[in-house]
Amino acid sequence: MRYVVCYSANARGREALNLAIALARRQDAELEIVLVLPAASPYGAVYPPAPDSILQEQAEQWLREADELVPQDIAARTHLRHGESEAEALIAAAAEFDAGLLVIGAANQGLFRRFTVGSTASSLLHAARVPVALVPRGYQNQQPITRLSCGIGDRAGADEVLELALDSAERRGLPLRLISLLPLDGLELAARESLQLKLRLALAKRPASAVNPEIVVAQGGSIEQTVDALPWEEPGEILLIGSSRLAASRALFLGSTAHRILRALPVPMIVLPRGHQSRNTP
Repeated sequence: MRYVVCYSANARGREALNLAIALARRQDAELEIVLVLPAASPYGAVYPPAPDSILQEQAEQWLREADELVPQDIAARTHLRHGESEAEALIAAAAEFDAGLLVIGAANQGLFRRFTVGSTASSLLHAARVPVALVPRGYQNQQPITRLSCGIGDRAGADEVLELALDSAERRGLPLRLISLLPLDGLELAARESLQLKLRLALAKRPASAVNPEIVVAQGGSIEQTVDALPWEEPGEILLIGSSRLAASRALFLGSTAHRILRALPVPMIVLPRGHQSRNTP
């Protein structure tokens, strides 16, 4: 398994690298650390551009610094790419390396929000063909992930996401928590019974599974309040969520509910493409 890490010489890049290291330690994955420089263009913010030799030297120094941040027990390589779009270059790198995951940090804007989805992350969340991991601002953990949570709803694709969550938890040897988010006036009992039924049907297909998921039905005045009130196992937890039903097959699309979850979520989130195959689950 390989992960492509979107690296930049700032806090966002270091935080993305931290999560990739934490994930790799549970999966024995290799890291492909990619730094993207903008291609020269008369329509760019700075034109004429600085000499190629200066940019190349500086970028190579940044990548050497990134390599030094990776612990010795993690296999990692660094790569410099050029492109008019950082997202396009990262998607191309994921295809080149047959990566199972793209990891990107939060944008620097936003004084209080844990997540701010910048332009590159937004593009990846609407175009990537592999799962995308979003890292909250200030993420420092490099130790193995300790718990996997998964958001499960009643819409099309929920059974598929549940199967992937079970696969990932079993492969990593992680405890799994299944979460259903409801408004204050939602039917908690019906939601719990629905989730329990989905789980029974999924586990019936894998009688030897050692995974015994916890089911949590959370309610609040808003999605943000509900997420904020949930207990999260920081810094070692990660939330798995499926793409919107609007996503094309094998493609990502972050829906409005997932966007609202991000506003309050204190832990990393992995967004799965619709129709993602179990064998490639990060």
